[in-house]
Amino acid sequence: MPTTAVAPLSIEDAELLVATARRAAEDAGVAVSVTVLDAGGHLLAFRRDDRAVLISGETSTRKAYTALQLNAPTADLVDAVQPGGLFHTLPTALDRPLLFIAGGVPVHRDGRLVGAIGVGGGAPDQDHGFATAAVRALA
Repeated sequence: MPTTAVAPLSIEDAELLVATARRAAEDAGVAVSVTVLDAGGHLLAFRRDDRAVLISGETSTRKAYTALQLNAPTADLVDAVQPGGLFHTLPTALDRPLLFIAGGVPVHRDGRLVGAIGVGGGAPDQDHGFATAAVRALA
């Protein structure tokens, strides 16, 4: 049976994602932390701005992890965790807590999930914009 080869997310890709998100944040005057995970949830790249609040590093990592686990931008999942939402009890069902705040975006190549980026430190809509800009730059 033929299979489709998909290039995994490389260190160079991860560095481009971090650099693009960081540049977009700096252009907006925002200090952020950026995390990039591969498809297996392994850390490929991380950058914390010393001007950002300390928790922004954990926030960016959890946003990336959430986007990877659910294969969706975290901005699209906020309503799903509200009472009565599809994932209302999901965060307590997993070993690693998820974070449903905008700023986590999955990375796809040839229609397949190859990783995720998480940005934390700005307002949720800003973080989402920085992460989305980074993913667009990779395409």
